[in-house]
Amino acid sequence: MTDNPEIGRSLTTCGYQTNYHDAGDGPPVLLLHGSGAGVSGWANWRGLIPALSQRYRVIAPDLVGFGYTEIGADYEFRFMDSWIDQMLAVLDGLGIEKAHIVGNSFGGAVALWMAWRAPERTGRLVLMGAGGVPIVVGPELAALWGYKPSPENMRNAMSVMAYDQKLITDELVEMRYRATLRPGAQEVFERVFPLPHQRWLDAEALPIHGLQAIENEVLLIHGREDRVVPPEASLTMHGLLKNSQLHSIGKCGHWTMVEHPNRFRQLVENFLDEETA
Repeated sequence: MTDNPEIGRSLTTCGYQTNYHDAGDGPPVLLLHGSGAGVSGWANWRGLIPALSQRYRVIAPDLVGFGYTEIGADYEFRFMDSWIDQMLAVLDGLGIEKAHIVGNSFGGAVALWMAWRAPERTGRLVLMGAGGVPIVVGPELAALWGYKPSPENMRNAMSVMAYDQKLITDELVEMRYRATLRPGAQEVFERVFPLPHQRWLDAEALPIHGLQAIENEVLLIHGREDRVVPPEASLTMHGLLKNSQLHSIGKCGHWTMVEHPNRFRQLVENFLDEETA
């Protein structure tokens, strides 16, 4: 046992061990985190899991390359196949035929790719500040993907995420910074997004015909002041996805679930509840 709350259960997936959290009963909901340095499923979703798991079975894995999911030194990342294969293996390993997905940023792009590639395994999608359409790597995203471990660099990386800078507490910076100091963590992180960064952002984007083929009900949530993924990305997706709705939140950056946790939770629950209303 460990007293580290980021470490949950372990599941063999695609030849490595995936760290994941599993809470609650009911229809399964997969929570997919973003791609920042020091991120994990628990770090991203710790505020949502307790509430959402009251009526849903909530699974929050660490995507391969992040958190406490363990891979070997010879593992080769394949965009976007590495994460699609991993998440389908998680569902298979847990005996889940189909799950709703809530995806943050990079996790939102993974959710879209899953819906396109494996529509029979995916239910409703909630995409928060998600990738999935062509955008340009700006200085804020470059700072996130180009992170080198230091408290100052972590504070700078965290500061681009939030509209309200009071949320960037010493405790948060310390937690995320220490996560990047684990043996091998930084080396793996740099293997996910090596320079030039634009090629990986391009690889996240679905083709237009792929987005148009997705039949899932999709809720797009985007902070109006998001400096990492421009709000126009969600507007573009809203115009291409057949069954989508778009919710823009003012005084909000890239971290909707942190800056407006109650509003975000209510939006997610209302949207998922539509399935059985």
